[in-house]
Amino acid sequence: MADKGKAEAHGVSGVAGRYASALFELAREENAIDQVSRDLDSFDRMLSESPDLVRLVKSPIFSSEEQSRAIGTILDRAGIRGLAGNLIRLAAANRRLFVLPDMIRAYRALVAKSRGIVSASVTVAEEPSPRMLNDIKTALREMAGAEVDVAVKVDPALIGGLVVKIGSRMVDASLKTKLNSMRIAMKEAR
Repeated sequence: MADKGKAEAHGVSGVAGRYASALFELAREENAIDQVSRDLDSFDRMLSESPDLVRLVKSPIFSSEEQSRAIGTILDRAGIRGLAGNLIRLAAANRRLFVLPDMIRAYRALVAKSRGIVSASVTVAEEPSPRMLNDIKTALREMAGAEVDVAVKVDPALIGGLVVKIGSRMVDASLKTKLNSMRIAMKEAR
């Protein structure tokens, strides 16, 4: 129960939060936060590129032994060792591989929080130019008063403008929303 309270104190909860919190604490003790981050990023990239690995991680039809054996081979070939490798192996042994993507996200959130980095999501109608992206990051940094990690999503349905989510705040300056607001205002004026 003490681990659960510690994980929630870091702003993460659930099974993924408990695993991520324990990993973060160990990584901090061993001065290995960056190495663990690189290893988890590497595994996350493998997940995004391999439907077979996703099946192994998410499918309940594989036994714990099958998952552990396969994950061990994958980790060895990828050179993922140390704390991150141990966490992934432990997740396989405990039949918790399906939680790995959430564990990785929770670990990233803990690292960002420890470094005073605020996460922001920016949705735009088309891929922004490097200059525009830099301007967005600068504006968000000034608004947040901290370093900002920006995740950009492209949604052509916005037509133009952007939607920014930072913390619990959201600013919707999309053309789609403005047009919908005008449409509603015109219906009410009739």
